[in-house]
Amino acid sequence: MAADTPTPLATFAQLQEGAFADLVRSYTSPQVQQDLMFESTRLCERAAGRRLAPFTGLTETERATGIDPDEYIDAGNVPLDLAGTLGRSYAYAMGTTSLVRHGWLRQFAPHYPELWTYSLQSITIHRSYGGDQVVNLANVRGPDPDTGHIWYPIGTFLPIGSYVTYVYGGGYSTVPADLVRACKYMAASIAVRELDPTMAGHGHDPDALAADAHAICADYQG
Repeated sequence: MAADTPTPLATFAQLQEGAFADLVRSYTSPQVQQDLMFESTRLCERAAGRRLAPFTGLTETERATGIDPDEYIDAGNVPLDLAGTLGRSYAYAMGTTSLVRHGWLRQFAPHYPELWTYSLQSITIHRSYGGDQVVNLANVRGPDPDTGHIWYPIGTFLPIGSYVTYVYGGGYSTVPADLVRACKYMAASIAVRELDPTMAGHGHDPDALAADAHAICADYQG
């Protein structure tokens, strides 16, 4: 079985740079060092309730709901390109003009969107009218790092009630400093519990360290 190997929010070298260096001096195996930072990263993500470290190949599905009344296809004489005109004609033929133009990815940057990087791999529409379509990503605006918003062009045949499957990557390509510290706190908490399950004699309280990490990550919750 393949191991879970995320890009850590903090490296073991960063953990060793400060007050926790003596705490992890017995972690001499590179694999054990990596595993500690991997686990700490995942615990931080669980505390935040969202993905933070870089990821790829994430699959999400949403149900297309709602439409801005100002964006109905027949709301005025909106100039359309050929693809938009064909999409409108198809919509009329199918008996609907209620086409959704907006989608949202669940994972986005709640803070520091300039440090977040998206990689949109595919969008597939599963229409409520039957039939699937792989969307041409060149015709889609977004996703926006600060909201995860995706904007479909006029003429995209995406009726309300359809399901949309997104496959994408994202995450902080540059990790904010507070998340680095949260990961270090989480790693130190794990190390203290491993060294002394009774939590005595090491000068660090694992519960306090974990609470500090959770407090930082809580600010990244959706």
